[in-house]
Amino acid sequence: MAKSCFPKCRPGKIMGWLQIMLGGLVIIVSISSLFRFYSAGFFLHNEDICRHFYGTNVVYEGNIDLESLTSRFQEVLDKMERLQDKLESIVQRMETNGDDVLRKTNISRFEHKKFLEVEVIRPLYSAHIALRQIRLPRIENATAREDPLINAFVVEEIRKYITPKENRAAKSVNIYGTERVYNTIGHACVAMKKELEEYMDYDVGSYCKDDWILGQKLMIRGCDPLPRRRCLARASKLYLRPYPINESLWRIPEGRNVRWSNYQCRNFECLSSKNPKRGYSKCTGCFEMEKEKFKWITNTSLPIDFMIKDVLSIKPGEIRIGLDYGVGTGTFAARMREQNVTIVSTALNLGAPFSETIALRGLVPLYATLNQRLPFFDNTMDLIHTGGFMDGWIDLQLLDFILFDWDRVLRPGGLLWIDRFFCKRKELDEYMYMFLQFRYRKHKWAIASKSKDEVFLSALLEKPPRSL
Repeated sequence: MAKSCFPKCRPGKIMGWLQIMLGGLVIIVSISSLFRFYSAGFFLHNEDICRHFYGTNVVYEGNIDLESLTSRFQEVLDKMERLQDKLESIVQRMETNGDDVLRKTNISRFEHKKFLEVEVIRPLYSAHIALRQIRLPRIENATAREDPLINAFVVEEIRKYITPKENRAAKSVNIYGTERVYNTIGHACVAMKKELEEYMDYDVGSYCKDDWILGQKLMIRGCDPLPRRRCLARASKLYLRPYPINESLWRIPEGRNVRWSNYQCRNFECLSSKNPKRGYSKCTGCFEMEKEKFKWITNTSLPIDFMIKDVLSIKPGEIRIGLDYGVGTGTFAARMREQNVTIVSTALNLGAPFSETIALRGLVPLYATLNQRLPFFDNTMDLIHTGGFMDGWIDLQLLDFILFDWDRVLRPGGLLWIDRFFCKRKELDEYMYMFLQFRYRKHKWAIASKSKDEVFLSALLEKPPRSL
């Protein structure tokens, strides 16, 4: 009889002891939490601290991120509650069904060690780490303070990144005039917590995952600027020396210098405009250099197509640096380079390696989204050119923010070149107002039909001095 009882009794006793251990752990954590609350002044009726933690309908009160703090505590409590429910459920089934439960749950008497490690020890350790990562507010001059967003994330690499970095010399002021440096991430990163934590989940010092497309997704959805990472960026397996500058401007780059894993195509030949499955829709034919060579230098007889030589003749010798805002492979910058003008080209990899192509042609790509403030100082650009990207799909208020930013970086006397902007005919007046609200001087202004319901607009405008 003793032998037949053993299989039923031993698992039950083991799980009973586990429950006792788990209960003891919960008691220890509770006592520790109560001690923290006591030291913070809750039981001494410190009204300032109570208002910080119990303020109604306020997420940030006295620099405390209550929502994140509550969320992290609740996350740990939920983990421990799920673990306790699971253990209780297994114990109850073992008491009633004995070995049948062990067989159904794939747990034999000889696998108890593995079961304890996977089902008990690891979840408890995870909950323990999560508790240790919660940063309670510091008390400074009778006010509770904490660094924003710290408790919103679990991955330690993100927490290390957004924690302010003190200057090496105690209480010294750095070149920016501050006592610490604050690394930045966009506020939308909190809404994309899962994706950002996946992006920052890597082994420090090792190779990064080939996940640039995840980073670009974060940028496009407002999580920008992205945090820096402490891993090594991957390159193509065989990176060859780029072509010399006198050849690279008008030659398709070496395909082996591009990582193709996240594209629909696997070589430049596949990106031909003749291929309906090339993986991108904007900038049709922009990977075909024999077609690109004729842009902005050949008269098309259409009034909306301005020639580079005509634009530069308006400000002879004054156009030296500028920005090309759109989607392309850098052909506008290549043409301007032949005129000794340096152009920075914005380039997101929207289905094709636009950034890599621009760089391999010997030009400067700017990896930036439409929702990002331009990383240029006020009144510094001689020229801003835009085409093929901002069209009638864009919200008027978003366009307003963009145009004001362009006006900020464009110097007095600088040129804004709107190239083949198109929209619905009935919406033309609204977009015309957006472009004309700054009272730029009109050098060129042309409208042409695109289809029955759509029109093209091209304009060359000069920013006024606006002297104070």
